[in-house]
Amino acid sequence: MGVNGVTEHRNGWPPGIKRTKQREAVLSVLERADGPLSAVDIRARTESDGDGVWLSTVYRILETFVNKGIVQRLAIMTGDMAVYELNRSGHRHYAVCVGCRKIISMDNCPMERFIPELADGAFRVTGHNLEVYGYCGDCDGYN
Repeated sequence: MGVNGVTEHRNGWPPGIKRTKQREAVLSVLERADGPLSAVDIRARTESDGDGVWLSTVYRILETFVNKGIVQRLAIMTGDMAVYELNRSGHRHYAVCVGCRKIISMDNCPMERFIPELADGAFRVTGHNLEVYGYCGDCDGYN
């Protein structure tokens, strides 16, 4: 097993994806990230690593990684901003500051015990997406 539970080739690269220097740079940034990153953030980090990748190339690489299940795209702030992270085992939720757009990881899944009451009883829930908005300590005038 390798990145996010996806089986890797002997060389440590996910199968079914051509290995390029730009893809290696983007994957390396995501592997070291401590939370989700925007494409602009990923591009900046590749540049600071000395492997500068054009922003349009970063978007294409991310789309490939999303389609192969290696990376997940999270739409933050009702689709106004997308961020990306490795598709690690399990799932995570985040709170987003509406002031500075800081993304804060939640330690639990508030949906674990939630049982939806659906008009169509034949509907089987297979996943969920939860977005929590508010103000971080730096932006909240009440702290």
